Amino acid sequence: MDELIPLGDLAAGQAARIHTILGHAGHVHRLEEFGLRHGIEIQMFRPGNPCIIHVAGNKICLRADAKLHVLVQPIEGGPGAVVT
Repeated sequence: MDELIPLGDLAAGQAARIHTILGHAGHVHRLEEFGLRHGIEIQMFRPGNPCIIHVAGNKICLRADAKLHVLVQPIEGGPGAVVT
């Protein structure tokens, strides 16, 4: 699957890979320090604003910001993918 969507569009339990983080360089760097980098698999724990995601065994809480965008590629049928 090649579709990129905003992180906030993931459903609870849905898995995805980080594709791109767009925004102020300092903010992007800060998210990278938390482990949010291109290719890293995440799973939405609680959607909303703020949302909570699982990253490398940790939970991270993120609040939406009009100047910072995290684009992800949903994982279909992969570990943690939502089964419907």
